[in-house]
Parts: sequence; C-alpha cells; structure tokens
Amino acid sequence: MKKILFAMTALTLSFGPALAAEPIVGTWKRTSGTIIEYKSCGGEDYCGTVLNGEYKGKSIGKMSGKDGSYKGTVNKLDEGKTYSGKASVSGSTLSLAGCVAGGLICKTEKLARQ
Repeated sequence: MKKILFAMTALTLSFGPALAAEPIVGTWKRTSGTIIEYKSCGGEDYCGTVLNGEYKGKSIGKMSGKDGSYKGTVNKLDEGKTYSGKASVSGSTLSLAGCVAGGLICKTEKLARQ
C-alpha cells in the first residue's frame, strides 16, 4: 500500500511544472497560418519564436508577466521594427498587441492556441 501511495504522489508531483506553466506558454496560430511558440526564457520572461513560413526561427519579441497578462516587445518582422507590446490570454485565445505613442495606439491580433 505504501508503494502505491508513493508512486501516486511521485506521479502527481511530476505534473507540477506542466500545470504551473503560464498561459502564454505554448504554440499559437495567427490568422495568416503562421505558428508562433512562446516559451520561458528566464524568470517571468517569455520569448516568442516563429516556427514556420518566411520568418521561421526569428524572434517576434519578449513578454514579461504572469497570470495571463504580459508586457514587453513585439517585432514586426516584415518592417524590421520593434514596438512596445502587450499580451493577454483568455481561454484558447492570445491577444497580442504592438503599440506606439506610449501605448496609446495599439494594433491587436488574436491568435488561437494549437
């Protein structure tokens, strides 16, 4: 009985890191079909990388935050520019925005979790 209890406890604890992952972590699909992956790159920082298409392997920016609300930078790869950015996750939707004028004017795009 102790062996079974120990095995169940160990199995439950092994899921801890996966359950504790921030909502932004994972792969997301743009309406254009481009797949973006956000993963931890230290502390509360999450780096986005393009996984397919013309910009495969390029960084799309870095976000910091927790609990589904993030701020950071967004790279507009076709322009070669970096903007201040923000992101939020609600269910299986990532709202990603690039902003100018101190965050007063933002263009938001919604991505679907893959």
